[in-house]
Amino acid sequence: QVQLVESGGGLVQAGGSLRLSCAASGRTFSSYAMGWFRQAPGKERKFVAVIDWSGGSTYYTDSVKGRFTISRDNARNTVYLQMNSLKPEDTAVYYCAAGTVAGPLGSDYDYWGQGTQVTVSS
Repeated sequence: QVQLVESGGGLVQAGGSLRLSCAASGRTFSSYAMGWFRQAPGKERKFVAVIDWSGGSTYYTDSVKGRFTISRDNARNTVYLQMNSLKPEDTAVYYCAAGTVAGPLGSDYDYWGQGTQVTVSS
């Protein structure tokens, strides 16, 4: 079992930055790929970024490439999402997830956090 707790969300103006954190319980954190997803009001949950178990491979959805950076610290059982140049369309609840497949599908992940709200004002 892996429990995930996100933090770092909030209200920011367009062009600003936020860093989300996702703290994981359990001693097997380093064996999991970690992903970030987001869900805007009235819309489906969508993939944002993923990092493999070692941190050596990352993948992003096109809309955040060059603005967001995913990283992980296996010693701290934590994954991060640094978000720069935020836009109003980035407004959503952001979820982290752990899985054995470093993919863009929700079904690739076995464990999910409760989410953290990110609101970007124009």
